[in-house]
Amino acid sequence: MIIARWHIDARFGQKPALVESLQTWCRDIASQIGWKADKLRLATGSVGALESTVELEVTLQDLAALDASWTKLGTIAAHKQWSKDIEPCIVSGTPRWEIYRLL
Repeated sequence: MIIARWHIDARFGQKPALVESLQTWCRDIASQIGWKADKLRLATGSVGALESTVELEVTLQDLAALDASWTKLGTIAAHKQWSKDIEPCIVSGTPRWEIYRLL
């Protein structure tokens, strides 16, 4: 099992809009790539982390499952539009993935 975490830093004053957009993405798009709600979590920075950071976490079987999800994601028009729509909310260059293996 792995945990894949997508970190994004919101622009000043844009964190509520980014969180709302990610919640919509989780509801409308994640299911299309096989990511079930019980395997997803959203979190924001609090203590010892940037307050502007928003993190989407998904638990998956392995790297092959993550790769298959990303491949399918690239074919979904709604995801492409969503990516363009959130651009004003994020600090350019901050989105990144971190992958952890569960022991």
